[in-house]
Amino acid sequence: METYQQTARSTPRRMPERASYDVELVHEVLDEAYVCHLGYVADGEPRVLPTLHARVGDTLYLHGSTGSRPMLAARTEGLPVCVAVTIIDGLVLARSQFNHSANYRSVIVHGIARPVADEDERARAFAALVDKVAPGRDADSRRPSRRESAQTSLLALPLAEASAKVRRGGPKDDPEDASLPHWAGVVPLVLTRGLPVPAEAQEVPLPGYLRPDSDPWRHPGALRGRHIVLEPLDHAHAPGLFAALDDAEVWTHLTIPRPRSVAQTAAIIAAALADPDRVPFVQRDVATGRIVGSTSYYAVNPVQRGVAIGHTMIGRPWWRSAVNTESKLLMLRHAFDTLGALRVEWHTDVRNERSQRAIERLGAQREGVLRSHRQRADGSRRDTVLYSMIIDEWPAARDRLAAALDTGGGTCSASPTP
Repeated sequence: METYQQTARSTPRRMPERASYDVELVHEVLDEAYVCHLGYVADGEPRVLPTLHARVGDTLYLHGSTGSRPMLAARTEGLPVCVAVTIIDGLVLARSQFNHSANYRSVIVHGIARPVADEDERARAFAALVDKVAPGRDADSRRPSRRESAQTSLLALPLAEASAKVRRGGPKDDPEDASLPHWAGVVPLVLTRGLPVPAEAQEVPLPGYLRPDSDPWRHPGALRGRHIVLEPLDHAHAPGLFAALDDAEVWTHLTIPRPRSVAQTAAIIAAALADPDRVPFVQRDVATGRIVGSTSYYAVNPVQRGVAIGHTMIGRPWWRSAVNTESKLLMLRHAFDTLGALRVEWHTDVRNERSQRAIERLGAQREGVLRSHRQRADGSRRDTVLYSMIIDEWPAARDRLAAALDTGGGTCSASPTP
């Protein structure tokens, strides 16, 4: 195990058993944390500044303005600094207030910080700082102009005198407190990325490196066929989706009102993306590149290995087309063959006979009617017809749908809604 050298000032006086000089652990904490605190002395007074940082090898780079005190002070002989990083992993609740604590991982780095003047080193450090915010962002954004670069300064701090301190585990109650009638345990804390919110007038789809990491059940990526591509639904799809679905008949049996503008379509997209029970796609015609509709997985259940297909909205020119047939084949193939699903469901309005016939042509079996199951767009209650396909029925359905595509036919025009 590679370690940093232990010094007097890198050795904690309180609970030294929690200290570690393991290089890998120090790097892990520095790389995971987004903000560090830079401590230094200016005019005989202590100063602490929060700032961004990024590690490249055994050098820690600190971001700042060219006019800031630490940057100016470091120009001559370098600046003695102490950098602190802390990640809180949990709140530790003991039976006694005195023994409350926190689970954490922290790093302290001492050393002499120097300004970074070399242009190649500055470029590498800036790229590391940008990719620290979002890996892949450096290649997907405009780099600083000369004027912008001149306004920004960097300090380089060698990771020679660095130590970590870690607290893990549950509460440590005194023996006499063990029988007290108070709850004790750990409340975990985790920093997670939320769903990115686009800027106004955003026309660029969300890049893959910003999509939340998750299991393949909820983030399958694009599903590609000969006639159709199912892309993850995005705010940027609003104009194309509005144009494809601007037809009253498309919305007859859907549970949401027909949008009258691109802005209202964007609101529908935002609601779909915010729904944790839904994995929405936009359907794009391979031949023309046009958006033709939208569909989704929902009721995703990896434990029971089940999923539903619905929220389907397809422009009328593509009803009963190979485009629609292939969409269903791609989704079923991904569910059964890739995810290992055992059951796929559909739900549709009891009044939507066209949808019911289309689902039946897929090879799904009608299971029954869910009474007063959902509210329609007009406020009335609807009965929902439930269909399903199980893994044993999938091979025959797959062969039938693939044969229909090979002969140029389209077998389904379903617009089922959950």
